[in-house]
Order: sequence, then structure tokens, then C-alpha cells
Amino acid sequence: MKTKSPESKFSRRRFLAVTGTAIVVPTIIPASALGRADKPAPSERINMACIGVGWQGGSNMGAFLGLKNCQVVAVCDVDKNHLQGARDAVNKNYDNQDCKTYSDYREVCARKDIDAVSLGLPDHWHGLVSVEAANHSKDIYGEKPLARTIAEQQAMVKAVQHNKRIWQTGSWQRSERHFHYACEIVRNGLIGKLKRVEVGLPDGHADFAKTKDKTAITQPPPELDYETWIGPSRMEPYIEARSHKNWRWNYNTGGGQLLDWIGHHCDIAHWGMDCDRSGPSEIEGVGEFPPEDAVWNTCTKYRINFKYPNDIEMVIAGGHSDIKGGTKWIGTEGWVWVNRGNAVETSNPKWNESRRLPEELRKVKLYESGGHWSNFLDCIKSRQPTITPVETAHHSAIPGHLGLIAMRMGHGIKWDAKKEVLVGDKEASKLLTRPYRQPWHLAGV
Repeated sequence: MKTKSPESKFSRRRFLAVTGTAIVVPTIIPASALGRADKPAPSERINMACIGVGWQGGSNMGAFLGLKNCQVVAVCDVDKNHLQGARDAVNKNYDNQDCKTYSDYREVCARKDIDAVSLGLPDHWHGLVSVEAANHSKDIYGEKPLARTIAEQQAMVKAVQHNKRIWQTGSWQRSERHFHYACEIVRNGLIGKLKRVEVGLPDGHADFAKTKDKTAITQPPPELDYETWIGPSRMEPYIEARSHKNWRWNYNTGGGQLLDWIGHHCDIAHWGMDCDRSGPSEIEGVGEFPPEDAVWNTCTKYRINFKYPNDIEMVIAGGHSDIKGGTKWIGTEGWVWVNRGNAVETSNPKWNESRRLPEELRKVKLYESGGHWSNFLDCIKSRQPTITPVETAHHSAIPGHLGLIAMRMGHGIKWDAKKEVLVGDKEASKLLTRPYRQPWHLAGV
């Protein structure tokens, strides 16, 4: 597919950046143009494009529309209904008709006037679009898990680092006060030496799209460019039940409940464990899988055991009543558990009523974010790391990928967390990546 030329609008910000020339300001200017009327000046706002604006992508777009220091200037999707709805929402928000629409993410990334992109795509598209955006010097808000495979994640980390881009992952739990509080309890040694971590995730499948027939092969709806939607994954006949929202229940495009949630509760587990740059060494797992040719073929019930540095054991489970949903750290002198809904429980009742440790106990002070989407914008301006940078997202998702590999292989595997390779297992190592359908290609995969 040939990429069209990017728009050539020569903005005031672009002119100043290129020439360094001072501009004489006219006597009369609208207040909003100078940053008044409760709005930053246009030259200070971050121009953003949203690529993938269906479900989660649309939600993230709405969050950015509510922030005054950025402006959504373009939306991109291969579903015309998503695209039209997103464009209308953007134009209504700004009371203009300025939002541009695209069906090819490469055209968006080629626009020099766009500073950042928000990516709300199925897992099988994360790698391609993220690397393209990073190579075009865009800062990126991307979703979890970081990518469909570990190899894709490695390519994304490399691209973001090489191009010195700001990355924020949609692991928004780190920006919530009670998750931060629970992790600080652990990191400050209030439960003693950490021995075991339990991560409870959902099990089964959920029909998010409420499809009537879950097996019917039909023609794709006219508004959907299905050829592009399936992209680098294996071409399969269109079935509504494995497309929008429900793509996560088929291994051709997603990773099931395990990978769908690993970037939330395992991410929090790692934060409390101080493992944002490390990982497990040994992995064993068992799971229940539907037939490989089922429309929904991802694991429905699973239990995976990990060995981490410092003799820490972790279990990640879905569908096992002894592992409570959320994250639980168990130490030599107590435990702490956290979940959504502002839920924090500890073995020491005096910590249950608070949401912040006394300052004298905060020897380790974790990164604090007042808002996940605003944190991204703040870091674009400061060029400092976000609360969930690409390296953190990479390591948070690795246990999910390794657990899935161990279950699919039917035996334990060993992982060299420093070199990021499987040890002595050529067959399992093949599952670190996946073949790409032509003509799609990702460097390093």
C-alpha cells in the first residue's frame, strides 16, 4: 500500500522550531490563542492522533479530549463506523471541523505536525504501529499487554529507546492511590522479607460484543476493511465473534484472559517486588484449552508458578478459588492484598484505613502520578519517563507470555531474564515470535 504524502501545513510552532525567528504579535488576538480562556496557547499544546478508536482506543481518546494541554487533530481506523464516530466526537469537543480521518496508520505517522499518538489496537497490531510511530519520532500512549509476542516487545523497546521517545502504557492502576500505597507497604519492608506473590486474574471468555451466532462465517461488514484488520496475522474467514472486542479470545490476534490482564495485576505485583527490570527464571504451568480450531481457543483456566530472584515465588492463576483476584504479597512478617475498587487489605489492621504511609516510614518513595493520561502529556514536555515506560510494560507482560509458552509446551521452561532468551529449549523458543503474513514485516521479528 502506497503511503500518501503527509499534510504540509506549516504551523506557527513548526516555523519557530525551524527558524528560531521571533514573531511580532498583532495587537488584537483571540484570548484562547494566547493561552487565555482557560486554555494553553496553540504553540504549547501537544498535537495528538488516535490510531484505533473503537473500544479502549475510543475511551483513551475521550480522556485526552478532556485535557487542555493537548489537541486531537487526527483519528485513524479501518472501520468506517469507528472512524466517523471518533471524528464527530473530536469536532464536537472542539466546536470545529478540523479533525482529519485516516485508514492507514503510516499516513498519520508521516505527518510532521503530530507530536504524539494514542494507540488502541488489537494485540496483533501493537508491534507494527508502535515501531512505525517511534521511527517517525512520535511519543506514544500504547495499550497492554505491550505486544502479542516477546519478540515484538523487544523490537518495540529497541525502537522507543533508539528514537528517544516518551512511552506510556495503559497500565493505569499505577496512577491509582491505593495501588501505589499497597506497593509502598511492600517496598518499605512492612511485611518483612517477601516470600510469595499471588496474582489472581479472570478466567473463561466474555462475549463483549454480544454476538448472536458465535460460529457463523460471513462476509465482513462493508464498513470494515477486514484484509487490513487481520494484518500480519494468519488470514482466517471472517467470524463476527472473533473480531471487534472479542479478538482477544483467539490466539491469532490476542492472548486470552492471561495476556489481557497481565499488564494490570502482574504489573502491580512487579512494582511491589521491585522487578520492573527483571523477571522469573523458572516457569511451570497447566491450563485448560478449547480445541485449537475453535473460534475462541484461548486458555480458559490456568495456574502458572514462577521462581524469581531472592527466593521469591509467584503464582498467576485464573479460575482457581484459592488465588484471590488482584495482587497479594506475602512476607515473613505479614501480607498485603490490593484490587480495584479502592480495595486494600493487610495483616496489620492499622494499615487498612489509610491510603498513605507516614513520611517517616517511606524510605522508598515510589513514582506518583496524579492522572495516567495527564502524566503522559507532562512527560512529553519534561522528557522524563512516565510512570509506565516501555521497559516496565515489557517486563510486566513477559510472565504472561512465558506462562502461556510453558502451558502450550506442556513442560517447565527456564528463562534468562538478562539475555531475554529461553535456556536449552529450541522448540519453546519458536513461540517467542510468530510468522507474519506478507507483505507485513517488522524489523527484528
